[in-house]
Amino acid sequence: MEVSQLRAFVAVAEELHFGRAAQKLHVAQPPLSRAIQQFERELGTKLFERSTRSVRLTASGRALLEPAHRVLEEARRAVEAVRAADVGEIGLVRLGFAGTSTYALVAQWARVVRQHRPGIQLELSSQNFAEPAMRMLLRGDVDLALGRWDLIPAGISARLAAQDSLVVALPDTHALAYATDLSMADLAADDFVSLPPYDGAVLPDRLRRLAHEAGFAASIVQVAPDTESALALVGAEVGCHLTLASVAAHARHTHIRFVPVRDRTLDVDLQLAWRADDDNPALHAVLALAEQVLTSPA
Repeated sequence: MEVSQLRAFVAVAEELHFGRAAQKLHVAQPPLSRAIQQFERELGTKLFERSTRSVRLTASGRALLEPAHRVLEEARRAVEAVRAADVGEIGLVRLGFAGTSTYALVAQWARVVRQHRPGIQLELSSQNFAEPAMRMLLRGDVDLALGRWDLIPAGISARLAAQDSLVVALPDTHALAYATDLSMADLAADDFVSLPPYDGAVLPDRLRRLAHEAGFAASIVQVAPDTESALALVGAEVGCHLTLASVAAHARHTHIRFVPVRDRTLDVDLQLAWRADDDNPALHAVLALAEQVLTSPA
């Protein structure tokens, strides 16, 4: 049973006239009559009672009419779905993002996607750190990744998502808690809370670099599993913590002050990355919508 056969059957069943049905389908009447006869032979039953004056549905024809309408409607929806997918109106896009500093941006981006491309499912995957998000992107487990990387692997396209800078989180009892800015040399005698120093971790790397350039090795008294834990330890006066201005902008810790770092070092900007050869139309639609929320030019 083919869709074309059902389409011919429904046209004749609705018109009960082969000539009008042929006009409706934009075909000649003889081929339409032959198509219906062939359909009846395949089904092994008559669908129409024909006379020189009238055409009537048989019991078999009446039984087929409603299912035929349903099949044709599903076929129409299938065609629409294919066309919508081809232009990026529907589809699945998986986004991996890392760090609390990305949460507000991801939420805003997701709202824009729902507003402008409601047929696209944006699947969100939060990671504590950027390097796992990049590995997921390389493996094909996600289609987009937001994070901070010093090296973008071959085959990955990236753009600046948001500029950022370094600050030090200090307990509000610290002598420099209310300074307008500071140099890392000012903290040579202080203890630090660090994030895990895994390969590619940006903030532990910057702490090491800045301390080395200031002439000391940072005293790491505790390694926190994530930023929120690190800030909790700062509030408990365990030590200082090198973090991001974007983290400070969204922090709600009453006993912590964030002081900008004067020292220059490698960038800590947020980047958006995707596989360069990914031709998924839904992905490119989501990337286009990102331009409405990203704070830095492409």
